[in-house]
Amino acid sequence: MKVAIFGQGYVGLTLSIAVAKSGFEVVGFDTDKNLVEKLANGVTHVPGIDAVELKALVDTQNYLPTTDFSNVQGAEILIIAVPTPLDEERNPDLTYLVAVSSLIAKEFKSKALIINESTSFPGTLRNVIQPILEESAKGRFKYASAPERVDPGNINWNLFNTPRVICGLTGEATEEAINFYSKFCNKIYQAPSVEVAEASKIFENTFRQINIALVNEFSNIASKLGFLASDAIKAAATKPFGFMPFFPSIGVGGHCIPVDPSYLSYISEKVGIKANFINLANDTNLSMARNIALRIKDELGGTLIDKHIQIAGIAYKAGVSDMRESPSLNLIQELKNLGAKISWFDPLVSNYNNGNSTPLNPNIDLGLIISPHEQIDFSIWLDAGTKVFDLSANSNNYGWPKFL
Repeated sequence: MKVAIFGQGYVGLTLSIAVAKSGFEVVGFDTDKNLVEKLANGVTHVPGIDAVELKALVDTQNYLPTTDFSNVQGAEILIIAVPTPLDEERNPDLTYLVAVSSLIAKEFKSKALIINESTSFPGTLRNVIQPILEESAKGRFKYASAPERVDPGNINWNLFNTPRVICGLTGEATEEAINFYSKFCNKIYQAPSVEVAEASKIFENTFRQINIALVNEFSNIASKLGFLASDAIKAAATKPFGFMPFFPSIGVGGHCIPVDPSYLSYISEKVGIKANFINLANDTNLSMARNIALRIKDELGGTLIDKHIQIAGIAYKAGVSDMRESPSLNLIQELKNLGAKISWFDPLVSNYNNGNSTPLNPNIDLGLIISPHEQIDFSIWLDAGTKVFDLSANSNNYGWPKFL
């Protein structure tokens, strides 16, 4: 069976490789020619994708990365896995999703099952994708939703062992989608409706956004009361029931947590309900960079002018090179606004936004641990007695007490 997957980023490529390894003929369609050329040569920056395995799948033609839509023709399953970001006003931006739906409607010639993996608000498949396709499809397509649950860099949970939520617009579409995903996912949950499947994904990350905002607000309170929020959270986590530990951070990053809650807030306001918790959580997490910069300023004697501060790890989380919505960028800007001179070291991000990674420097005024990749050797700072604030969002000890 031939499967075409639209979008070859973190979600689409991970899915493409899993589907190809399961014995399907996979066409990975993307409009980025540079990306497609790299994939054809076995080169990728997506965590969890083995370059040797990728090249072998390309060489055996189990996986074909392409910008040529003609290669998509004849596929029995078309999967949409394109970005669904926010616009400048932090509202849902369905530009990519609408574009690929329109492309399929215009160019695809045969029958197929359409599956949307792109994260969006409830009603997207029924009210956005289906109407675009049905303008020309005349009943040729079936429709299902299977929201992605990819977590880049996670060594414990992957596409195979993470349960997949699925539902189609019809019983037949549901059955076909479940049969397909069961070939490479070991647990399927059939949602009662497409809207429930879509909502489950954005609620998962809204749950995390709100709880992260809660502990971030708690961190601000704790700093005024003279103790560390992370210490109190570790103490609370000894309770074996009714508590789940989240740890303070400089904000949230990646595609999901900073973005998905705004999709839920958007659609809730469309039906007349103001999403107070969600909006407050968004504002709280976005304000953390400024709050932390001011706390750092107080700790360094009330001024950051000409202070050399180096950041360890600027990617949005440890173990990945992903810079999407990385809160470190907000903190860097806030520190610069207060007069600090900033450098950064990230072994997974060699350069970004006209800046370059530089080795850890022991001769600085302050080091900040944000995304502690395992490749970072903190003994350089430890041995030199460098002043360091640990801002990482976990309970690990890297040689200094937590700052938050």
